[in-house]
Amino acid sequence: MTQVFDAEGNVHPVTVIAAPKVTITQVKKTDTDGYTAVQVGVGTRKEKNVNKAQRTKGLFSKFKEFRFDGAAELEVGAAVDVSVFAEGDIVQVSATSKGKGFQGVVKRHGFHGGRRTHGQKHSEREAGSIGGGPGRAGGRVVKGMRMAGRMGGDRVTVKNLKVVRVDAGKREIFIRGAVPGRAGTYVEIVSK
Repeated sequence: MTQVFDAEGNVHPVTVIAAPKVTITQVKKTDTDGYTAVQVGVGTRKEKNVNKAQRTKGLFSKFKEFRFDGAAELEVGAAVDVSVFAEGDIVQVSATSKGKGFQGVVKRHGFHGGRRTHGQKHSEREAGSIGGGPGRAGGRVVKGMRMAGRMGGDRVTVKNLKVVRVDAGKREIFIRGAVPGRAGTYVEIVSK
């Protein structure tokens, strides 16, 4: 992330996303596939690491399919770059969020933890009672009970982000605000 200034001198926090050219690898049509979509490929892989069936589409490291009306007019092999976006466009960005490993209830769910006084020794960040007993769940833990566990690594979509700048020469797109994922993550940018 960084910041950029507009013509009026206002500062905008932005995330700079490197956007290499993506190549259309397959066009799906209603009469053959039952729906309209376009499949794109990005990145490169060694030929020995790609199976024979997928080599026909190219040596791409990542494939993604986008459904939309008007996909049937596109051609296989055509390149799509950042010039499809313009300054001021509203987009939504989807990616896999940062994985944070196994976390306790305070970090994962925002629990307050136990009291620090009145006979409490080591319960500052413990969850406390989880119900149970012969009550409503019949002595079992209720499904969906918030407990410690793995956190992050989920698909996250952030909507209504604004494109502040598009640099076609450097193949970069500047999006206002934060986007999910760590550095180096593939993100999916869809115009709304």
